[in-house]
Amino acid sequence: MLELRAGDKRAFFRAPFEAYGANSLYVSPMWPDVERYFDAEKNPLFKTGNPFEIFTAHRDSRVVGRICAHVHAASNARHGLSRAYFGFFDVACDAEAADALLGAAEKFARQHGCAELAGNFNLTAMQQIGVITDGFENQPYTDMVYSPPHVAAHLERAGFGAFFPVSTWEIDLRHADPDAILTDKARAALADPIYEWTRIDRRNFAARLEDARAALNDGFDKNPMFVPLTREEYEFHAKEMMWILDPRISSCVRANGQAAGVVVCIPDLNPFMKAIGGEYGWRAALEFVRHRLNRKRAVIIYYSTASAHQGQGLNTAMLYRVLTNLRAAGYETLGITWIADVNGASLRQMEKLGARRLHRLHLFRKATV
Repeated sequence: MLELRAGDKRAFFRAPFEAYGANSLYVSPMWPDVERYFDAEKNPLFKTGNPFEIFTAHRDSRVVGRICAHVHAASNARHGLSRAYFGFFDVACDAEAADALLGAAEKFARQHGCAELAGNFNLTAMQQIGVITDGFENQPYTDMVYSPPHVAAHLERAGFGAFFPVSTWEIDLRHADPDAILTDKARAALADPIYEWTRIDRRNFAARLEDARAALNDGFDKNPMFVPLTREEYEFHAKEMMWILDPRISSCVRANGQAAGVVVCIPDLNPFMKAIGGEYGWRAALEFVRHRLNRKRAVIIYYSTASAHQGQGLNTAMLYRVLTNLRAAGYETLGITWIADVNGASLRQMEKLGARRLHRLHLFRKATV
C-alpha cells in the first residue's frame, strides 16, 4: 500500500538512500542543510512568502521517494512565466510512487495559479538543476545532481517534456594544458595592472563573498532563468564554504575598487559526504581529516565576469590561473558543475582543455492547466 505524506523532513532526507540503495552514485546533501532549506524562517527564498511543500512516498512503512514543489515569484515576474518548480525528485523504480509524487507537485502548481511545472530545481537556477539523461555511470562532484535512468523515464511517462539541455564536465589536470586556452586578450588581462588578483580565504572571506555575489549578479544578468541574488540569499548558501575552502584554488579579481570577476572553486566534498551518509556522527571528524589529506578532486561551482570586463579576456585569464594553481597544489581532476548548450564560448574552452562530458542533463516541464 502506498502512502503520500507532506512535511516529513526526516523522511525527505532518508528517501534517496532507501530508493537508490547503498551502491548508488547519489550523494546526499547534509541533513542540517536539508533541514534549513525547508525552514520558512531561515531560507530567504521562502522568508519572502514564496510557497513550498515537501512530499514523501511510503510503501509498507518504507520511504521510497520524495519531491518538493515551490513557486519563485521573482523568477516568474522577471521572465514573464507562470511556473511552479519541482526539485529533489528522487524515487525508486516504482511507477505508482513516482506518479503520486509528481501528481502532488502538479496539484501544488495548480493551487498556486501556475500554468506549468518544471524541474529539477534544487531550489533555484543557481543551485543544483536538471535530471540526468546520459552519463549515469559517472561519479558526480559537489553541487552536481545524480539520478538513475528510471527517474527521467518516470517523467517522460508522466507527460513531462525535456528542455534546456546542459552538461557537466571533467578535466584531467594531469594531462590538460592551461596554455591551450590562452588568447592574446587573456595574456593582456593577466598582465594588466588594473586587475587586482586576490584569494578567497578565511581572513577576507566576507569581503570576497560580496565580490563574488556582485560578479555573479552582473555577469549572469542576461542568462536564462537567472534571478539576481540578494546578499542574504547568497550568504545562506555560500557562507559554509569558509570551512572547506582551499585558498590556493579560487580566484577573485577587482578593478577600480569593484568586483570584476570570480571563479569559485572548492575541493570536491562528495567523497567525504558519501562516507558519512550526510550526517555528522562520530566518524565525521576522522573522515574529514582523511579527506583533507587525500583530496585530489576539485570542482568549479561557477565562474563569472562582470559585464564591463566581458570580451576582454578576463574570463579566460581567471580560468587559466585557477587551472595552473590546481595543478601546482596537486589536484588531479576538476569538475565543472554545468554548462548549457547555448553557452558556446564555455563549451569551446572545455574542448580546448580536452574535458570529457560527465553527465547530460535536461530540465523537464509539463502544463498544469
